[in-house]
Amino acid sequence: MTAQSAIASSGLIRTDLTPKIASELKADIDELVSGKYSEEIRNLLEERGVVAFRALNLSDEQQIAFTKTLGNSELDYKISKITMDPLENPKAEYIKGAFYWHIDGTMLDIPIFASVMSSRRLSETGGRTEFCNTYAAYDALSDEEKAAIEGLKVVHLFEASQRYVKPEPTYEELQQWQTYQPNTLPLVWTHRSGRKSLVLGSTASHVEGMELQEGWALLTKLRDWATRPEFSYSHEWQLGDLVIWDNTGTMHRATPYPLDSGRLMYRTQIAGDEPFA
Repeated sequence: MTAQSAIASSGLIRTDLTPKIASELKADIDELVSGKYSEEIRNLLEERGVVAFRALNLSDEQQIAFTKTLGNSELDYKISKITMDPLENPKAEYIKGAFYWHIDGTMLDIPIFASVMSSRRLSETGGRTEFCNTYAAYDALSDEEKAAIEGLKVVHLFEASQRYVKPEPTYEELQQWQTYQPNTLPLVWTHRSGRKSLVLGSTASHVEGMELQEGWALLTKLRDWATRPEFSYSHEWQLGDLVIWDNTGTMHRATPYPLDSGRLMYRTQIAGDEPFA
């Protein structure tokens, strides 16, 4: 694939943004919303992890319609406002965890497949979204490293991710966090396709059956590995951009920005149908 090319004979123009993750597409908005390119986009999403469109400026209705073309059209799609403004987002305190590497849905047996996010208001400073390809990171491990982690299980806790944001919670806050039950997941996810990816992120508490310090060291080492520059892409938002990421094969995080900046993203999601395995 050249740096820029057409996908098959369609009207999609593809530009790969880094060697191992993220491609930018250009296409007619009406054709996108019609679902004309849904198969090509899903295939590219699974191949590259991140698909970006510059300055599409979709309306709410168009974003929902486009999201439906990529998933199960029978689902109740809705837009979530991603902002630190509590007047617009009652869960603003919770999403402060977005500043740390994570995979959405690690507290579930079946995570969401992908997120579709558009930029509606930007911060004057910061506020990029960074992604890393956990398929590529696994593939680049040595055979010895792959053998050493095969079969390991990691306990994921909602509490673990919240401690990044608030290291000293009150007892009442801790009780609230602990209403979410622990979820034990494979460190290496063997997908139905046969491809393998790493399951890491801020909810990863400890490795089952391993001494705590040894397990923490392993999880930190693998996170550092997976987020190396060669597996990563940082999206600097322009107003009206639309970015889709394969949540089952990437991690992501937002870079810091002023919490009172008014930054506002609209997110829709594509339901998953493949359990962690």
